[in-house]
Amino acid sequence: MTVSNMRTDNVDHSEIDKFSALADRWWDREGEFKPLHEINPLRLDFIDARANIAGRKVLDVGCGGGILAESMAHRGAKVTGIDLSEAALEAGRRHAESQSIEVDYRLVSVEQLAEEMPQQFDVVTCMEMLEHVPNPESVIKACLRLLKPGGHLMLSTINRNPKAYALAILGAEYLLGMVPRGTHDYARFIRPSELALWCRNAGARVYEQSGLVYNPLTRRFRLDKKDVAVNYLMHTRREVE
Repeated sequence: MTVSNMRTDNVDHSEIDKFSALADRWWDREGEFKPLHEINPLRLDFIDARANIAGRKVLDVGCGGGILAESMAHRGAKVTGIDLSEAALEAGRRHAESQSIEVDYRLVSVEQLAEEMPQQFDVVTCMEMLEHVPNPESVIKACLRLLKPGGHLMLSTINRNPKAYALAILGAEYLLGMVPRGTHDYARFIRPSELALWCRNAGARVYEQSGLVYNPLTRRFRLDKKDVAVNYLMHTRREVE
């Protein structure tokens, strides 16, 4: 199936092209995706501590080249990763094969997969993806449809406020060069209250949120439940019907 003949009404093709152009560097730990490699252990532990992913059927939405998907497979999860960048998916396939790790990578939108496989997954993750699509609420609704009742939905994105603009765009893109310029669009950042409302409207209960905080002096990330001003994670669960 190609992108042109699947449901892609909630896609910014310029975003797909941007990440596809960097696909060969997904697994370069000193390249453009270095921040994702650095935060991945924190994301993985946050997910695993709350959803106990070993042996669980897990879907990673917007998986890119598979940094999170592959790490969850290492923890014993049965992982499917979906993305609309074939180049990124191919990078994920090659790396998983080199590590003898099984991840089922698929070129499909989350909305289309929700029509094909409703209530099939124990855990759905959607990390650093919502701020790159025209309609993030549509993604949330599809993620919840894919979950079994009681299943876990793990999300991460960037808050929308002056501090987030200063740190995530001016700081990370222009001053520190942590990510390429133009990676983010401030207008697409999402306040935790907005994200929580979309989750509740789609039939989920919000359990927890935690900030992902960067210290420029130590150059390290940490989780902080009291500071969700910039990057943050959210744990929700689909209500049992």
